[in-house]
Amino acid sequence: MWRPPQRIRHQPARGRIPAQDEAKASLLFSPVKIGNLTLAQRTWVPAMVPWRATEDGFVTQNVIDWYERFARGQPGAIVVEATGIRDIPSGPLLRIGHDRFIPGLRKLVETVRAASEGRTRLLIQTIDFLAIRRRPQPAKFFQRFLKITDAHRRALGTSNDGDIRARLAAMNDDELAQVLDARELESLRFGYRERVTDMHLDHIRALPAVLPALFADAAARASQAGFDGVELHYAHAYTMASFLSATNTRGDGYGGARENRVRLPLDVFAAVRERVGADYPIGCRYLAEECVAGGSGLDDAVFYGVEFARAGMDFISTSRGGKFDDARQPNVGTAAYPYTGPSGYECMPQHISDARGPFGRNVAPTAAIRAAIRAAGKTTPVVCTGGIHNFEMAENLLASGACDIVGAARQSLADPDWYRKIAQGRGNEVRTCEYTNYCEGLDQKHKQVTCKLWDHDGLDDARVSRTSDGKRRATAPEWKG
Repeated sequence: MWRPPQRIRHQPARGRIPAQDEAKASLLFSPVKIGNLTLAQRTWVPAMVPWRATEDGFVTQNVIDWYERFARGQPGAIVVEATGIRDIPSGPLLRIGHDRFIPGLRKLVETVRAASEGRTRLLIQTIDFLAIRRRPQPAKFFQRFLKITDAHRRALGTSNDGDIRARLAAMNDDELAQVLDARELESLRFGYRERVTDMHLDHIRALPAVLPALFADAAARASQAGFDGVELHYAHAYTMASFLSATNTRGDGYGGARENRVRLPLDVFAAVRERVGADYPIGCRYLAEECVAGGSGLDDAVFYGVEFARAGMDFISTSRGGKFDDARQPNVGTAAYPYTGPSGYECMPQHISDARGPFGRNVAPTAAIRAAIRAAGKTTPVVCTGGIHNFEMAENLLASGACDIVGAARQSLADPDWYRKIAQGRGNEVRTCEYTNYCEGLDQKHKQVTCKLWDHDGLDDARVSRTSDGKRRATAPEWKG
C-alpha cells in the first residue's frame, strides 16, 4: 500500500471508559430506525470481505463461523460482505445471482439471529463489478492478447501481424510508448480492466438497461433468505461507483454532468424498491470523496446524498477512496488491487500516517453530507466509518451530529465483543485495533482475513478452527462476558 511521505506514528487509545449506567444512557447504545427497521443500538459492523466462500460463491461453514463470531458481540447491525449479483465466476466471494445461493444465505441469517439472541440486524451488501485481468507476461500479451490495428501497422511500417508482434515484444518501454495507445500500455503494465466508459463494448453500453433488474433480483433473494435489509454497493472501484465518478464521460445520458451520473444509481434503487416493497430497508454505501485526480469530490457527494435521501433510501453509509485509478502496478500474474494507491490509503489509513492521522478522516465529509440531507428536510440516518475505535470517539460523533450510526470494521475485527464490553462497563477489557493494516495485507493477497492481535492465540488447542493455510486461527477467541 502507498504510504504518505510524513511518517508520524499515531497511537490508538481506549479513550474515556464509561461506567455501565453511563453507557446504557448514551447515544451509542440508544435505538435508531432505518426505514421500518429498528436497530437496538447505533453500532454497525460494515461489510468486510473475509475470503471464506467457495470458489463458486456459496456460503461455507467458515463464512457462518465468521459472522457468528461478530453476532455474539451483539452490534446493532452487521453488513455481510460485498456479494455478487451476477451468476458468473468471481472466486471465493459470496454470490446472490441465482436462487441456488438462497439456502446457504438463509442458514447464515439464522445463525446470526441465534448467536446475537435476536439483537443484531443483518443486512447484505450487493455489488456489481466489471472484468479485470491479471498483469500478463509481456511475451504472452503480445502473442495472444494484443489486438493488432492499423495504427500499429502504420507505426511499424508493415502489414505482417506476426512481425509486428515479434517487434513489439523486443521493444523497451520508451519504444512501446511510441506505438501503443494508453489503454494498450495499461493492459500490458497493469492488466486489462473494463470501464463504464468503454462504449464500444455492447455489454458496457447496455449496463443501464441490465443492472436495475440484476440488483432487484438480488434484493428479492436477500429478502427470501431472511436478511433484514440490503446495502447497495455504490463505493470504491466498482461499477456503480464508476457511474457516480466525475471520470464517467458516457454520452448516453448516464455520464457527464452529475445529474446524469446519479441517474443509474437512482434507477437501480427504484427497481429494488419496486421489487421488495416499501417496508424493506434499502440503503447504499458510497464515497464521500474519491480522492483521485479528476474524480468526484465532496460537493458531488453532498449532491448525491441529498438525491438518495429524496429518492427514499432508508440509510446512507459513507466511505472514501479505494480506486483503481491510482493503484500500484501489480506483479506479473496478479491483478491490480484498488487499495494500494493514495486513494486506497484514504480508505484504510494506518497508524503511521500524515498529520491528519488515521482516525476519523471521513468524519468532516460525512457531517457535511448529513447536514445537507437535513437542510433538504430529510431525516435519513447516516452511517460514518473510518478509524473509529473507542466509546468516546463514537459518542462524540453522534452528539456533534456528524452521523446517526457509527460503523467500525477494523476495530470490530480486532475485538468482536467491544460493544458488549463497553455496554457492560468493562471497556478496559477491549482489545484495541493497532491499525497496522495486517488484515488489509491478507486481503490484498486474497488470504483469509484475520487480526494479528488474536490469530495465533490458542493454536495449541486442536479444537480451534484454523484458516485454510492451517497457520492462524479463523475467528477471535471467545470472551467470557
